[in-house]
Amino acid sequence: MIVRNLHNENKTKRRVVSPEGSWESTRLLLRDDNMGFSFHITTIYKGADFDMHYQNHLESVYCISGQGEVVTHDDGQHYLITPGTIYILDKNDKHTLRAFEEMKMACVFNPPLNGKEVHNAQGAYEVEEAVTDSIIKESTWTEQKQYVE
Repeated sequence: MIVRNLHNENKTKRRVVSPEGSWESTRLLLRDDNMGFSFHITTIYKGADFDMHYQNHLESVYCISGQGEVVTHDDGQHYLITPGTIYILDKNDKHTLRAFEEMKMACVFNPPLNGKEVHNAQGAYEVEEAVTDSIIKESTWTEQKQYVE
Protein backbone atom coordinates (compact mmCIF):
# COMPACT_ATOMS: atom_id res chain seq x y z
CA MET A 1 0.00 0.00 0.00
CA ILE A 2 1.13 3.54 -0.76
CA VAL A 3 0.02 6.35 1.54
CA ARG A 4 1.08 9.95 1.03
CA ASN A 5 -0.07 13.32 2.37
CA LEU A 6 -0.29 16.33 0.05
CA HIS A 7 0.81 18.79 2.75
CA ASN A 8 3.93 16.72 3.46
CA GLU A 9 4.75 16.05 -0.20
CA ASN A 10 4.55 19.79 -0.98
CA LYS A 11 7.81 20.08 0.98
CA THR A 12 9.66 17.50 -1.14
CA LYS A 13 11.07 17.15 -4.65
CA ARG A 14 7.63 15.88 -5.72
CA ARG A 15 6.52 19.55 -5.89
CA VAL A 16 7.44 21.02 -9.28
CA VAL A 17 7.01 24.69 -10.20
CA SER A 18 6.86 25.63 -13.88
CA PRO A 19 9.83 27.67 -15.13
CA GLU A 20 7.50 30.47 -16.31
CA GLY A 21 5.62 30.47 -12.99
CA SER A 22 2.10 29.75 -14.30
CA TRP A 23 1.54 26.49 -12.40
CA GLU A 24 2.87 24.14 -9.76
CA SER A 25 2.22 20.45 -9.38
CA THR A 26 2.74 18.01 -6.55
CA ARG A 27 3.19 14.56 -8.06
CA LEU A 28 1.75 12.16 -5.50
CA LEU A 29 2.06 9.05 -7.66
CA LEU A 30 4.83 8.58 -10.25
CA ARG A 31 6.27 6.00 -12.63
CA ASP A 32 8.49 4.50 -9.92
CA ASP A 33 5.36 3.64 -7.93
CA ASN A 34 4.55 1.05 -10.65
CA MET A 35 0.83 1.79 -10.90
CA GLY A 36 0.77 2.45 -14.65
CA PHE A 37 -0.37 6.08 -14.22
CA SER A 38 0.67 9.17 -12.29
CA PHE A 39 -1.55 11.32 -10.07
CA HIS A 40 -0.90 15.00 -9.37
CA ILE A 41 -2.51 17.91 -7.58
CA THR A 42 -1.82 20.91 -9.77
CA THR A 43 -2.41 24.60 -9.09
CA ILE A 44 -2.91 26.80 -12.13
CA TYR A 45 -2.29 30.42 -11.13
CA LYS A 46 -4.80 33.17 -11.91
CA GLY A 47 -4.18 34.69 -15.32
CA ALA A 48 -2.36 31.66 -16.68
CA ASP A 49 -3.04 31.15 -20.38
CA PHE A 50 -1.03 28.52 -22.19
CA ASP A 51 -1.21 26.07 -25.06
CA MET A 52 -0.60 22.39 -24.47
CA HIS A 53 -0.43 19.31 -26.62
CA TYR A 54 0.30 16.11 -24.73
CA GLN A 55 1.53 14.09 -27.69
CA ASN A 56 2.93 11.33 -25.49
CA HIS A 57 0.32 11.14 -22.72
CA LEU A 58 -3.39 10.87 -22.10
CA GLU A 59 -4.66 13.06 -19.27
CA SER A 60 -7.79 13.39 -17.15
CA VAL A 61 -8.23 16.63 -15.19
CA TYR A 62 -10.76 17.18 -12.38
CA CYS A 63 -11.34 20.71 -11.07
CA ILE A 64 -11.34 20.88 -7.26
CA SER A 65 -11.55 24.67 -6.99
CA GLY A 66 -11.33 27.84 -9.05
CA GLN A 67 -12.61 28.75 -12.48
CA GLY A 68 -11.21 28.86 -15.99
CA GLU A 69 -11.71 27.40 -19.42
CA VAL A 70 -10.21 24.89 -21.79
CA VAL A 71 -10.34 25.54 -25.53
CA THR A 72 -9.87 22.73 -28.03
CA HIS A 73 -7.80 23.77 -31.04
CA ASP A 74 -9.37 21.36 -33.55
CA ASP A 75 -12.88 22.80 -33.26
CA GLY A 76 -12.45 26.01 -31.24
CA GLN A 77 -14.90 24.87 -28.55
CA HIS A 78 -14.70 26.71 -25.20
CA TYR A 79 -15.51 24.66 -22.09
CA LEU A 80 -16.02 26.37 -18.74
CA ILE A 81 -14.07 24.68 -15.96
CA THR A 82 -15.56 24.98 -12.46
CA PRO A 83 -15.39 22.79 -9.35
CA GLY A 84 -16.76 19.35 -10.17
CA THR A 85 -15.85 19.52 -13.89
CA ILE A 86 -13.65 16.86 -15.45
CA TYR A 87 -12.09 17.06 -18.89
CA ILE A 88 -10.34 14.16 -20.54
CA LEU A 89 -7.72 14.58 -23.23
CA ASP A 90 -8.37 11.17 -24.78
CA LYS A 91 -7.12 12.01 -28.27
CA ASN A 92 -3.91 13.86 -27.39
CA ASP A 93 -5.96 17.02 -27.98
CA LYS A 94 -4.21 20.33 -28.63
CA HIS A 95 -5.75 22.78 -26.18
CA THR A 96 -5.42 26.08 -24.37
CA LEU A 97 -5.99 26.32 -20.63
CA ARG A 98 -6.94 29.67 -19.09
CA ALA A 99 -7.33 30.38 -15.39
CA PHE A 100 -9.81 33.16 -14.60
CA GLU A 101 -8.91 32.60 -10.95
CA GLU A 102 -6.51 30.22 -9.26
CA MET A 103 -7.55 26.64 -10.02
CA LYS A 104 -6.73 23.50 -8.07
CA MET A 105 -6.84 20.40 -10.28
CA ALA A 106 -6.42 16.65 -9.79
CA CYS A 107 -4.62 15.21 -12.82
CA VAL A 108 -4.01 11.65 -13.97
CA PHE A 109 -1.43 10.86 -16.69
CA ASN A 110 -0.89 7.71 -18.70
CA PRO A 111 1.86 6.78 -19.21
CA PRO A 112 2.99 8.01 -15.81
CA LEU A 113 5.40 10.89 -15.38
CA ASN A 114 8.80 10.44 -13.78
CA GLY A 115 8.37 13.48 -11.58
CA LYS A 116 10.39 16.47 -12.79
CA GLU A 117 8.82 17.02 -16.23
CA VAL A 118 7.83 20.48 -17.40
CA HIS A 119 6.23 21.37 -20.74
CA ASN A 120 8.46 21.43 -23.81
CA ALA A 121 8.12 23.98 -26.65
CA GLN A 122 5.09 22.11 -28.03
CA GLY A 123 3.34 22.10 -24.63
CA ALA A 124 4.00 18.39 -24.10
CA TYR A 125 5.85 16.27 -21.59
CA GLU A 126 8.60 14.09 -22.99
CA VAL A 127 8.35 10.36 -22.43
CA GLU A 128 11.16 7.86 -22.14
CA GLU A 129 10.99 5.17 -24.80
CA ALA A 130 11.78 2.52 -22.19
CA VAL A 131 8.74 3.61 -20.17
CA THR A 132 6.43 3.28 -23.17
CA ASP A 133 7.88 -0.11 -24.09
CA SER A 134 7.47 -1.45 -20.54
CA ILE A 135 3.84 -0.25 -20.39
CA ILE A 136 3.06 -1.94 -23.72
CA LYS A 137 4.73 -5.17 -22.57
CA GLU A 138 2.90 -5.06 -19.22
CA SER A 139 -0.42 -4.39 -20.95
CA THR A 140 0.15 -7.25 -23.41
CA TRP A 141 1.08 -9.59 -20.56
CA THR A 142 -2.10 -8.67 -18.67
CA GLU A 143 -4.23 -9.30 -21.78
CA GLN A 144 -2.53 -12.66 -22.40
CA LYS A 145 -2.96 -13.66 -18.75
CA GLN A 146 -6.70 -12.92 -18.93
CA TYR A 147 -7.08 -15.33 -21.87
CA VAL A 148 -5.31 -18.11 -19.96
CA GLU A 149 -7.41 -17.70 -16.81
